[in-house]
Order: sequence, then structure tokens, then C-alpha cells
Amino acid sequence: MKLSSAVHIEGHVSSGFEAVRDAFTENFSLRLELGGACCVFHRGEKVVDLWGGVRNKETGEPWEEDTMVLVYSTTKGLAAMTLALAHSRGWLDYEERVCTYWSEFAQNGKENITVRQLLSHQAGLFAFDEQGDRSLVADLDRLSVVLALQRPAWEPGTRQAYHAITLGYYENELLRRIDPEHRSLGQFFHEEVATPLGLDFYIRLPESIPDSRLATLTRPGLLAMLRGFGIRFFLSAVNRSSNISRALVGSMFVHDEQRVYARNFEVPSGGGVGTARAIARAYSVFATDGRALQLRPETLCILAAPAIPPTRGFYDECMMSDGVQFSLGFMKHCPVWSFGSEGSYGQPGSGGSLGFADPKAGIGYAYVTNQMGTTLTGDPRDLALRNALYSCISS
Repeated sequence: MKLSSAVHIEGHVSSGFEAVRDAFTENFSLRLELGGACCVFHRGEKVVDLWGGVRNKETGEPWEEDTMVLVYSTTKGLAAMTLALAHSRGWLDYEERVCTYWSEFAQNGKENITVRQLLSHQAGLFAFDEQGDRSLVADLDRLSVVLALQRPAWEPGTRQAYHAITLGYYENELLRRIDPEHRSLGQFFHEEVATPLGLDFYIRLPESIPDSRLATLTRPGLLAMLRGFGIRFFLSAVNRSSNISRALVGSMFVHDEQRVYARNFEVPSGGGVGTARAIARAYSVFATDGRALQLRPETLCILAAPAIPPTRGFYDECMMSDGVQFSLGFMKHCPVWSFGSEGSYGQPGSGGSLGFADPKAGIGYAYVTNQMGTTLTGDPRDLALRNALYSCISS
């Protein structure tokens, strides 16, 4: 479908889901979309698979069927899937202390932190006292020492603080300890999730992926950020001593001036690169019976259960907002950041991307974009797509 001389929309929708295509089309004409994709699986069947626009604003090259893009924190949901798989295999108990699996973790006030607390942003480990660089992150043995030495910012289990980057590093080391083959999270995801499901998604982007398959991100201007994020959050984000600024250290490691995104490098909290189709397919397995990954019903029930708050509630010390809920590596559907139905879980990413599983409706959903947005609780483009989707399945 040709909308203008510059914008093409391709893909398909199943009968009854035409409203999602209309919303996707309107994103380009009404909501300043540049390039992006949306995919939906309903009860295991792919019912929406759309892509369009341009993958590179400077060259005008089109977004194609296999175009992949960096999705920042949407990666967290895919990373959490690896630990859910470990739980299903009996390697991990979410209620057990982390040090049961990783003995060196039990120092500097971290002795009693449970896996649940760590994965739910309640451990007080949202930043490193030791400033790391790419070489530290790339050396998992060195990184594990730094992680084990870190002292919590406050008593674990009492407060929530978004572990924007550090969460993935802790998940990585925890998985290395419990996996019989001691694989990194990125390698484990590729071998145990992406390959069996045929996903174009990488937490460790290989050299073999050509630059021509990668969409380049376009960042919003200063005025747009001030309007969208609000002055208070924006000023905190640019203040190097603030909680959120410290939590975001390392978020730019995934970029590469020569190759678009870094290769053979893992940032499990924010370095995932892939397609909407891959993200939706993965969540579809979690939203249905889990058999494609041999997930146990017990694991799926635990993931869909309500989030357990820290003792001081869901106010987030990094995001400076109240009510966003996390559980076991995922964000949960909640009043201030609603997606899907009750029991849904997933993860949004900076700029507007989102992936989630809705077990009640049997939905696996994903939206990705290269035009970064400026909202903290649901990008208007994504919201239009989700509203259209749920109008289709409720009619």
C-alpha cells in the first residue's frame, strides 16, 4: 500500500484485524512515525505483521520485512524469559536467596536478597560505585567481581528503583551460575529461545548481520524531550549525580559509529536488536501454553501473578514516579502503565517500543520504531495500535 512518495506500508492482517492496519497507517500521517513495525499473535496464530516507512532517515532506505532495530529496555523482557526457562527446568527458585546460586554475592549487605527482589528492581543495586567501561562489561569474569562487591543503596526489599542497566548484568551472572554449560545470557537466549522459535532477535548481535538490515535511530529534539518527559525528570536525567542518571550509565555502549550497533557485546537490559515479529512470537509462547519452549504451567502462573511491592510501595526512586510495577524481570500491567489484560507482563523500551504477553487474551504483541518518542507511560503510536487491537478482539 503506497501512502505517499515517501511512505510504504507492507505486510498483512487477518480478517477482523483491519483496524490495526488503519492505526499503523495513521501513525505515519498523524503521529510523526518514521519507520517501524507491529506484530501480533492471537492464540498462537500470527494475525498482524506490518512494517513500513524508512529505516534510515538520512538515506531514505525503506524499512523492510527483515529490518531489525535496537529496542533498549524492551530487551529486559526477552532477558527475563531466559530465567523463566531456568525456573521451568528446576535450576532456579524465584523465592530463594541469590547467594544460594552465586556465593560471592553474599557480601556488603546483599546476603538476604532473593531472586524475586533482584528481578523486581527491589535490591537497591541500580548503579555501580565503580564506573565501568566497555572493556569491563565485555569481560564477564571481571564484571562478576564488581557486581558481587556492590553495596545496596538502601535495605533491599524496602524500595523500588529502576535497575535500568545493572539488572541485565546481574541476570547474566546469575544465569551463568545456574546453567550447567555456564553460558552468558545472550548465548543462552540465542540457543534456547531464539533458535528453537526461529527469532530474528539478538542480545549479542553477531558480526554476520549486515548493516543494511539495521534501522538507525532518530532522536527527538530538546523541546520535544522537555514536553514529553517533563522538566523535573529531564533535569534529573542530565544531572550526573541523580539516581536515574547513575542508573543509565552504560546505556550508550550498544551503539557503534561504524557498524550502527555494537557486535559480539552484551547489554541484557538494553542492547537487544531484532524485529517486532520475533518479540511478538516469543511473547506468544508465554501467552499460550508455553509448550514450544517446554515451559511448565507453574512458571507461567507465577509470571502472570500480581507483583509483590517492596515495603515502601511502588514509588520508584529512579523514575521519580509512583505505581509502575515490576515482577520477575518484567513490567506488569498496572493502572499507571496499562497494557493488555489483568495478568499481562512485558517491557517497554526507551523511544516507544513495547513487547508483552497477555495470557488472558492469548496475545503476544510487539511494536518497534526508529523514531524515538518522549513519553514514559505509553507512546501514542503504540497506544493507538493496542487500542485498535483490543477493539478487534472484543468485538
